[in-house]
Amino acid sequence: MAKVRTKDILEKFDLELVSGEDGINRPIITSDISRPGIELAGFFDYYPAERIQLIGKTELTFTEKLNDIDRQIRLERLCSDITPGIIITRGLEVPYELIEASEREAVPVIRTKQKTTRFSSLLTNFLESKLAPTTAVHGVLVDIYGVGVLITGKSGVGKSEAALELVKRGHRLVADDCVEIRQEDENTLVGTSPELIEHLLEIRGLGIINVMTLFGAGAIRSFKRISIVMNLELWDQNKQYDRLGLDEEKMRIIDTDITKLTIPVRPGRNLAVIIEVAAMNFRLKKMGMNAAEQFSSRLSDVIEDGDHEDR
Repeated sequence: MAKVRTKDILEKFDLELVSGEDGINRPIITSDISRPGIELAGFFDYYPAERIQLIGKTELTFTEKLNDIDRQIRLERLCSDITPGIIITRGLEVPYELIEASEREAVPVIRTKQKTTRFSSLLTNFLESKLAPTTAVHGVLVDIYGVGVLITGKSGVGKSEAALELVKRGHRLVADDCVEIRQEDENTLVGTSPELIEHLLEIRGLGIINVMTLFGAGAIRSFKRISIVMNLELWDQNKQYDRLGLDEEKMRIIDTDITKLTIPVRPGRNLAVIIEVAAMNFRLKKMGMNAAEQFSSRLSDVIEDGDHEDR
């Protein structure tokens, strides 16, 4: 099923449909946009027909200088059977040859009053967001001091309870149980909640609660960039856990590696405080202040000084 269709652009940007209404359900498969200046000059060898075609003042002014036959042929060739749509900017008048060809081939011709460069930027951002690679992860996503923390772990380990405590401490819930993740850029993962369970939190023994109703609009947000993963697991006395924080584990989501911390769960440990402090420590590391490395450096200095005294 297509993620984006031409009619989605019409609705999103409130555009005017000039002709080719039969094709408004055509799928858009790429976020790349074409400005067919060289095609209107007659060179169609590499015509990217699968892209949205954006025509501005420069292209339309050029077509006016063509003779009637060339103009008709080239505008007709823009309307292929896979072209999702042709957008005219600045509210300019659409050539009747293009209208006729678009009606015949069912290629939507759409008009916007916005300038070409500005609209191109808006449309590209919209398409990249909609067409980005996506996945779903079982976990909880919370915004802690501006850090997107994805809490993972087996069912029943205490993810939702930790999230509830974090919300009570003033942080914001993005998603519980299922986090939909899309890769918007090479190293940018953005998490959202499925619409069905948005703002809801499930607490065993208590049931489903609405975080926004209980704690207010400031306790939730609709999306957040994921910066760190915290995996909760039941304490295993035979497992060696990281006590200094020098070894940085990574978790790959789609094509991006995210820093991952493993937090052992046992009675008496305040998970919410640990997660909160881990988020603050992550921010400090990004600012160049790494407590583990500072300790290791001081320890090395003490050992070296001890070696010099022995000599």
